[in-house]
Amino acid sequence: MDALLLARWQFGITSVYHFLFVPLTLGLSVLVAIMETIYVRTGDETYKNMARFWGRLFLINFAMGVVTGIVQEFHFGMNWSEYSRFVGDIFGAPLAVEALAAFFLESTFLGLWLFGWDKLPKTLHAACIWLVAFGTNLSAFWILVANSFMQEPVGYVLRNGRAEMTDFFALLTNPHVLYQFPHTVLAGFVTAAFFVMGISAYHLLRQSQLEPFRRSFRLALIMGVISSLLVAAVGHFQGQYLVSAQPMKMAAAEALWESAAPAPLALAALVDERTQTNTFEIKIPALASFLAYNSFQGEVKGLKDLQAAAEASYGPGSYIPPVAPVFWSFRLMVVAGLWLILLSLYSLYLWRRRRLEEKPLVLKALLWSIPVPYLANTAGWLMAEIGRYPWIVYGLQRVEAAVSPGVSAAAILTTLVAFTLLYGVLAVADVYLLAKYARQGVETTPATRMLDNSGEVSLWI
Repeated sequence: MDALLLARWQFGITSVYHFLFVPLTLGLSVLVAIMETIYVRTGDETYKNMARFWGRLFLINFAMGVVTGIVQEFHFGMNWSEYSRFVGDIFGAPLAVEALAAFFLESTFLGLWLFGWDKLPKTLHAACIWLVAFGTNLSAFWILVANSFMQEPVGYVLRNGRAEMTDFFALLTNPHVLYQFPHTVLAGFVTAAFFVMGISAYHLLRQSQLEPFRRSFRLALIMGVISSLLVAAVGHFQGQYLVSAQPMKMAAAEALWESAAPAPLALAALVDERTQTNTFEIKIPALASFLAYNSFQGEVKGLKDLQAAAEASYGPGSYIPPVAPVFWSFRLMVVAGLWLILLSLYSLYLWRRRRLEEKPLVLKALLWSIPVPYLANTAGWLMAEIGRYPWIVYGLQRVEAAVSPGVSAAAILTTLVAFTLLYGVLAVADVYLLAKYARQGVETTPATRMLDNSGEVSLWI
């Protein structure tokens, strides 16, 4: 097999697997911090027990994310050394800041939080988990700064065959990261909200430990409603920006081969990339123009015209990404997002009327919807990264120019199989541990158990 294709598959599998853990880390750290803050302010032991319970699940997820993230670093030197040589002056800076500032901040205070229960003053202990949450989301920012340069290079000059940084502030204010960072963080909040709601729904169905899980559900529901609506809004604005910044990606996301004014939106299509046509389409007239310009008028460039423009700018070659994966990844992300919005809004409606626990089907839907944000997150990243092809650095370096020279296909295949099998084992272990501790529930104090048994429902208000 081709070494380039294997290297792409290996990094793709590693990235997707690593990104399964990142969004939950972003959002769950904030939820745990909120729970402990309420405990500090009210002295209510139930919130302390909740913070301990969800913090344990956070730690399991965090550990898996660290392990899989370290492997990615080795890819840059082993399989993608030409990429590292070309862009290392720029790419290395935000990753170094991420490791030295954000990750060390996150891991240091996570250790203090983990071992500081009943040893540190309550306020100081709560401050530790807030610093963990801050460090976690700051870490995401620096990684996205690096990724955004690959999507939209800024603040650089080409010298001696390398991209060298000329403006660090330009990297921080890259228009791409200004859309990508809030979209990613809000997606993490959605992931954590439905993770907490789903597990809480499981215990509400079993009628076990009602008080802590009612409170957990309420906090997660608030986060879920707000963040699911915001992530859709930010995604809409991000899509409008990409129509001008990366028109080829957005044309692929719509499987739009011919330029159109106004442009229809394809709900579904059978894409034939060989003939550059769609053999079957379900379309809504002018909707793509509306989404792009907030108007039912306006031209959206098609793939064929964009290909011709790219050849004029960069020379002969194919600049059209794999259309079908981008098209269907975008739709999977959107459908998953709509489901989460509708489910969270309906759950809020039932919660406010104190009828949620009377609806076991809704509780089961919440439980079985825990994987849905993960599908949306993965689909979004597939669209973002596959849609950039054939560029590894947009407009500057093609993917085939970035792979290590003389890299052995056999060696990559061996490590690809080994990593995939290892990740499979780790995935099983992660799901087992999360399910085990999620089923066990909150470790309650005697006072809290008395509260559960009394049937107190004051927090329904």
